[in-house]
Amino acid sequence: MDQSWDIFQDSFKGKGVWKILFVLVLMLANWGIEAKKWQLLVIRVQSITYLRSYRAIFSGQAFALNSINKTGDFVGRILYLEEGNRLRAISLTLVGSMSQMLVTFAIGFVALLGLRFTLLENHALLQGLSAFWLDALLIGLLPIVILIIIFYYNVALFIRWLEKIPFISKYKFFIEKLDTLEHKELTRILLLSASRYVVVIVQYVLLLQVFGANASVLELSMLVAVFFILLAMVPTIAWAELGLRGKLSLLLFGLVTSNQVAIIAATVGIWVINLIVPAILGSLLLLGLKLFKQKENID
Repeated sequence: MDQSWDIFQDSFKGKGVWKILFVLVLMLANWGIEAKKWQLLVIRVQSITYLRSYRAIFSGQAFALNSINKTGDFVGRILYLEEGNRLRAISLTLVGSMSQMLVTFAIGFVALLGLRFTLLENHALLQGLSAFWLDALLIGLLPIVILIIIFYYNVALFIRWLEKIPFISKYKFFIEKLDTLEHKELTRILLLSASRYVVVIVQYVLLLQVFGANASVLELSMLVAVFFILLAMVPTIAWAELGLRGKLSLLLFGLVTSNQVAIIAATVGIWVINLIVPAILGSLLLLGLKLFKQKENID
């Protein structure tokens, strides 16, 4: 443990500092990609600049921090749209979230396969999770991934069916823009979601290595992907999920490294950099937006 702590302290010197700073830059890239994704989606109800979309994304993180699985981020986003367009943008925001979920589950499924037939082959038990339970998880995930893919690429068709239902047809105003999404556009959104996913994987691997986790990039990447899919499956509130993140990370990354200090430091680092810092920035933007609107009303 003393040696692990020494490695942790040394990580803030020399090249380690630059890698940590690069992880911070990647945070901006991560949310920048999300901003582009949202801009492309909401153009169906209102054209907004990329900078405005970027501010909306950060503001959304302020609300996401207190919602289950960060589902409340759309509240902060739609504040940057005109009042008449806000409710119509919610369904489009959900499509963006679905694309991210599809990427998480699809890549996570592949990573689980790798975990099952590589790392687990060398470990009789994964601290209580046997090969049997991992096989059951894989079998359960496969139809979920397939169903998400089918729904995602046929969202326009499902919307047209829903609009035929008398009760729902009264509220089609809120979802009608979804039937304008074509496969080409959906694929573009999906690729942006995949780009975000890769950025966060790189962030996590970099921090693990900086803090002294001795394992290959492939092994760490695979375990991070499994980590993400497990987080997505467990309902949590962002500000209170740190304990769960810590337990899961120790369970998974403990397969390839005994440096628990590195595992916890990387887990906390990603949580702070990717969730807390954007939420703080978003809160400041929301405060500025509120003050600006108050000034407009006074004038």
